[in-house]
Amino acid sequence: MTILIIEDEELTARKLQRLLTDVAPAARVVGMTVSVEESVEWLRTHPRPDLIFMDIELADGQSFDIFNQIAVKSPVIFTTAYDEYAIKAFRVNSIDYLLKPVKEDDLRQALAKLQALRQVLVGHTGETGTGGLDDSLANLLDYLRSATPTPVPPLTSTTQPPATFRDRFMIKQGQRLFSVGIEEVAYFFTRNKMSFLKTRDNHEWLLDYTIDELSHMLDPRRFFRLNRQVITELRAVDKVHLYFNGKLKINLQPVFDEEVIVSREKAGDFKLWLGE
Repeated sequence: MTILIIEDEELTARKLQRLLTDVAPAARVVGMTVSVEESVEWLRTHPRPDLIFMDIELADGQSFDIFNQIAVKSPVIFTTAYDEYAIKAFRVNSIDYLLKPVKEDDLRQALAKLQALRQVLVGHTGETGTGGLDDSLANLLDYLRSATPTPVPPLTSTTQPPATFRDRFMIKQGQRLFSVGIEEVAYFFTRNKMSFLKTRDNHEWLLDYTIDELSHMLDPRRFFRLNRQVITELRAVDKVHLYFNGKLKINLQPVFDEEVIVSREKAGDFKLWLGE
């Protein structure tokens, strides 16, 4: 089975590739792309892969934009840190929707689901010859597009949180190790594909986690993921400004050295989190 991975965080892409090696040793990753533009070009110039793993939020837009520019002829498994795109994902070639960080059991189940669908939908075409394979794939995609999706319920204030969240992080500074308590954290952010912790007294420490992994470690009552780059603690939100097209502009304390924008889609959830 040939696989294309569309993911703009290199560390996350490599982790998925290693997980695939463990779960499906016969699978072969034939390409990795990081943006809508690069993905469309890859699909235009390479043979159709048997499966695509597709992150939703890419550097230059959402991966759904790929479907508007080219006919995607492969089944897709979406990977994302958010659950609000589930219904939209099932309207395209999606066979599954995995929340990051992707777990081995979830990946096994998704691949098993793909195999089961292929076996069921081969139908009368048989299993020999390229025509049979192409017809089977066409049947699978028709089924995926026409199937009524089962809605994935969004996270709400009544959702039971995990039993525990991280209450401290280990920091390495040279040959010294120490921990930073969660009460000291102002926000987490990424820079040059690396993740950092910013403390309330304006110290900055490198972490060995992606921003997606961090988003699952933190208590959502205290922390909110503002965008792909920043997760903030409630007390670090200094000012909130209305921005164009329903977006919000956030000032953090300590000051963050880049503009922090909350998308229109997340603005409502952010206001509720603040206590609107």
